[in-house]
Amino acid sequence: MWIGGFGDWGWLGVGALGGGRCGLAGSVSEVDVLTLVRLVAAVADHQKGSDTVIIDVGDVLAVSDFFVITSASSSPRVAAIVGEIEARVCRIGGPTPDRIEGLGEREWVLMDYGAFVVHVFRQSQRDFYRLERLWQDCPQVNWVPLKAGS
Repeated sequence: MWIGGFGDWGWLGVGALGGGRCGLAGSVSEVDVLTLVRLVAAVADHQKGSDTVIIDVGDVLAVSDFFVITSASSSPRVAAIVGEIEARVCRIGGPTPDRIEGLGEREWVLMDYGAFVVHVFRQSQRDFYRLERLWQDCPQVNWVPLKAGS
């Protein structure tokens, strides 16, 4: 269901105001959220994110339902993953992030979509903070990588 190619850098500034919707009007349902987090994980993986996981934190955290966590080998790769996630969510009519933190440093970028939060780490930062260990009692959600050419 992707529209466009992976080389599109038109994502710059897409979520600058935050909290809006790129496409369809209306709220995101729980089914849509699960679809979005699986999509985000697949996009991160496709953009050479490593060890990508989705953690269901909804039963223990009041402010968000899911965390998507991935690692990148370099700061430019962190930026590429973040940009492609934002662009793809927007293209399918999903929300823009309420806020994005850490983009300047590109060591740990947090994309807050409200119902889900995306954490894109440099590997050294992920090894240091070990979020999966903090949330180890929460279930992980299965997802499927994108097919070649998607």
